[in-house]
Amino acid sequence: MKSVIIIPARYASSRYMGKPLALLTLPDGRQKSLIEMSYETACKVVGINAVYIATDDSRIANAAKDFGAEVIMTSDTCRNGTERCAEAMERTGLEADLVINLQGDAPLTPPWFIEDLIRAMQADPSADMATPVLRLDKETYALFREDRLNNRVGGTTAVFDRNFHARYFSKEVLPFLDPTKLPDPDLIPAFHHVGVYAYRPEALRDYGSWPEGPLEKLEGLEQLRFLENGHSIKCVEVEARGRVFWELNNPEDIARIESALRLMA
Repeated sequence: MKSVIIIPARYASSRYMGKPLALLTLPDGRQKSLIEMSYETACKVVGINAVYIATDDSRIANAAKDFGAEVIMTSDTCRNGTERCAEAMERTGLEADLVINLQGDAPLTPPWFIEDLIRAMQADPSADMATPVLRLDKETYALFREDRLNNRVGGTTAVFDRNFHARYFSKEVLPFLDPTKLPDPDLIPAFHHVGVYAYRPEALRDYGSWPEGPLEKLEGLEQLRFLENGHSIKCVEVEARGRVFWELNNPEDIARIESALRLMA
């Protein structure tokens, strides 16, 4: 099975302008950009045939070429990463059995998250797309709640059925949890949606032909377009294996990611 990773990256983020080029300080004192660290993560994934960065911005393209990445230039009309991946595939005539969309704001994404996605898609030929979900630990759940109380988005949560078919994704912390009703207070029944997607090429091509739905517009979550058009999303539960996972959504997240990098060193 030929699998490729496309990392969509844009400069004009509404919440964090220039986010792909934000610098993170590594434990040894060196600095690397967010996009370079995401690229290095992609290159560590077993079973990947190629890695590309798709962008509409020359600053990101030049930075990516400087650290050796192959760049696909896309238009500035792409509204989200999935549209950018679809356009990159169309413009280049890229042929693959699976296209992986690795968001460029999650440098802590462990390679095995993506490897688990690939295995899940191989095991279920009927699945059009899949995405990882990670059970929240108490510390991360508390950080999610803190961010929402301060009107920040700490991450996206996923709700799915017993067959791991997605029912909804939200930037709110779902589901509502009453601590007095938890059978095990250390086992939080809430799941962090990890911003990685594996698509069949046909599903990715179809995506661009569908209009944005009201829920996608309200939440600002691209994957809701699949649900709003009656397509299923397979959620794949992944294990952190002791690693801290956090996305860079706000400038405040830089310190959290740098702290996690120090713990991993």
